[in-house]
Amino acid sequence: MPVPNNNSQPPAAWCYSGNQLKRWRTMANISREALAAAANYAPETIASMERGVRMPTPRVLDVADELCGAQGMLSAAKEYVRRERYSARAVDFIEREREATSLWWYEVALVPGLLQTQTYARALIDNRIPPLDEETVEERVAARMERQAILTDRKPPVGLSFVLYEAVLRSPLADTEQLQRLLEVSRLRNVVLQVLPFAQAFSDALMGPMVLVEGHDHERFAFMEGAFASELSADPGVVSRVTERLSMIRTRALDPDESARLIERMVTQA
Repeated sequence: MPVPNNNSQPPAAWCYSGNQLKRWRTMANISREALAAAANYAPETIASMERGVRMPTPRVLDVADELCGAQGMLSAAKEYVRRERYSARAVDFIEREREATSLWWYEVALVPGLLQTQTYARALIDNRIPPLDEETVEERVAARMERQAILTDRKPPVGLSFVLYEAVLRSPLADTEQLQRLLEVSRLRNVVLQVLPFAQAFSDALMGPMVLVEGHDHERFAFMEGAFASELSADPGVVSRVTERLSMIRTRALDPDESARLIERMVTQA
């Protein structure tokens, strides 16, 4: 059955903390502009935090706590908002990823998060519309880097298979450092990395990224992410179709050795 991702809903911790921020500010007769000036944020950013659209940052919570005389009540929220280190629509998938025993991942435009360098991850996270504040950017970059422990730190190792469409490697974001990172990861015993060349592409391979996650109980989940919505599903029909597409993509892709040689050539030509 489908697992709701609540793509349009911000995390509950943001909403509650923002609500409390507004209540304390109003009770203390502190204007939004005064709080914004004290915390070095724009008033519109404070308004977004109060509505729960943006994460109330630790600095804002601490400054508001002092200005409003909240005696630690607002600062205490830092522990909870910091836990919201992923976008709302990715939370369910991240939970499944943590429990995975195997994972198949196909990407058509971007390097998968598990394979990104810190520079690549920051470039993606720091160029959102609307933009994120710097503290949120740093939190999310750190969280993405921590997820990469799945590559080497899990016992027994997680079986990981990645197929990247050639366009991923040709992107200006995929600099030499990122390409070398792909080569490094491809040498891990539990990782298979393949490239789907432009010449081998077919319609289903151009429809967007797909991930298949299998957990300890052998239940499989399919995850499809788009620009404005994502879906995590355990529906057997959906999982079957995603499995079929991933299998076809893998058969069209270069084998791991050929893929590594292609990436190596791109590194030397860079």
